Amino acid sequence: MAKKPVRLDENGYRKFGMRDCLAYAAGDFGCNMSFALKGTMAIFWTQFMGLDLWYSLLLIVVQVWDAINDPLIGSLIDSDRRKYKRNKFLAYIWAGSIGLIVGGACCFIPAPNAPVWAKMIIFIAGYVIWDAFYTVANVPYGSLLSLISNKPADRASLSAWRSVGSLVGNMVPMVLLPFIIYDDANNLIGERVFFAALLMGFLGFICFQFMIRNTEIREDTEVKLDDAPKFNVMQAMGNFAKNRPAIGATLAAMGMFVGMQGASTAVTVLFQSYFKNIDASGVVQLFAMIPIVVFTPLARKCVVKFGKKELATFGSIFSLIASILMFVLPMTPDNKGMIIYVICQLINSLGMGIYSTVSWAMMGDAIDYNEWKTGKREEGTVYALHSFFRKLAQGVGPAVALVIMVALGYVGANEGNQTMEVATNMRYLVPALYGFSALMQFVGLGLVYNLDKKTLAKMSAELKRDVTADDDLTYRTAEDD
Repeated sequence: MAKKPVRLDENGYRKFGMRDCLAYAAGDFGCNMSFALKGTMAIFWTQFMGLDLWYSLLLIVVQVWDAINDPLIGSLIDSDRRKYKRNKFLAYIWAGSIGLIVGGACCFIPAPNAPVWAKMIIFIAGYVIWDAFYTVANVPYGSLLSLISNKPADRASLSAWRSVGSLVGNMVPMVLLPFIIYDDANNLIGERVFFAALLMGFLGFICFQFMIRNTEIREDTEVKLDDAPKFNVMQAMGNFAKNRPAIGATLAAMGMFVGMQGASTAVTVLFQSYFKNIDASGVVQLFAMIPIVVFTPLARKCVVKFGKKELATFGSIFSLIASILMFVLPMTPDNKGMIIYVICQLINSLGMGIYSTVSWAMMGDAIDYNEWKTGKREEGTVYALHSFFRKLAQGVGPAVALVIMVALGYVGANEGNQTMEVATNMRYLVPALYGFSALMQFVGLGLVYNLDKKTLAKMSAELKRDVTADDDLTYRTAEDD
């Protein structure tokens, strides 16, 4: 049977379609196979390894590595002028995916009887190894969105499908892990976490390979070596600081992760000691993801009609309302209270879903904004700095939350047997963290991010006109020669 001919667009590339969306979704699924266990890290290091407040201190310390790691690797990618068979971003992703097979497991080496100093070394070394490989894969992966297509609707589709990949990548461990890594008394079995991390690293590698093989690069940003200006890291960072859409999108992303990661430990304790049903936590959180699944297919049409900024700001208001309701409603430690929690999480998830489905497209537009204002794209640096602040929130959020939890009476050694007073404190801490998260999203999206639908159309038209003018100039110069 003859192969079906590949449909090409006006520039000779494979026409954008579902293959691109599935490939890009697979990339974030691969990232989340490594990243999803980070929500278990605080429980592992406090309840199983017994570090308690030491963990909070160490988590902040390793963010210093993040401060060096993300912008450094991003700038290295931007300044890399070597010729690759397909694309330098895909080459870096391939290298990162190899390391992530074992990188995530390095964070969960089970040694509960080791001295405190040894545990600290194990944590720092494991985190540094994992973070380095994760950045090598994740920074170029995020930058790819702006190279796969320059059309707003296509980017909205890619962003929405990235959210699908992230969602499924979170759902699989979210539902299955509580049944695997906890015993009947709601206590963590640390050795199982290590082997689960190895398995997830291998699954992530398979997903990355699928993405690499099925990604079509349509926006050529390669610079000829003879014409390449010397890359200036400090100038690129200065450009990021002046990039208002990038700052706004970064504030919103930090807010999202303060809620997701900062509240994750408190949510675990909520189900362990307040609802006393840790096995239900994954199923409840899975159920709360329904609005994201429902909204994702509608994202492309909604973006075309309303605009990304307008849509995402509306979503942050939903999340803020859900947090307030969760705080004030009578969420009792029984099935009735759990139902209230689920309803509030459904509303919160709708807001998060609206934002998350367009968040990456908004960063793609922020990269274009950098080119619009400075004449330089600097994808790697823009995305790396965005990734740095996201990961800063992912680290500092849980650390600060854990400090607050300890101040409210949480004792890691008690595992799933916290007092009811402590459990009740968690019941109020969770919506407080979600509320702070939603407020940050609203400020970043509604007040700072300035690429509304009208401005975005103007920017896209001017960038397209500049590219056409450059092509005409190149053509005329060739004719003169």
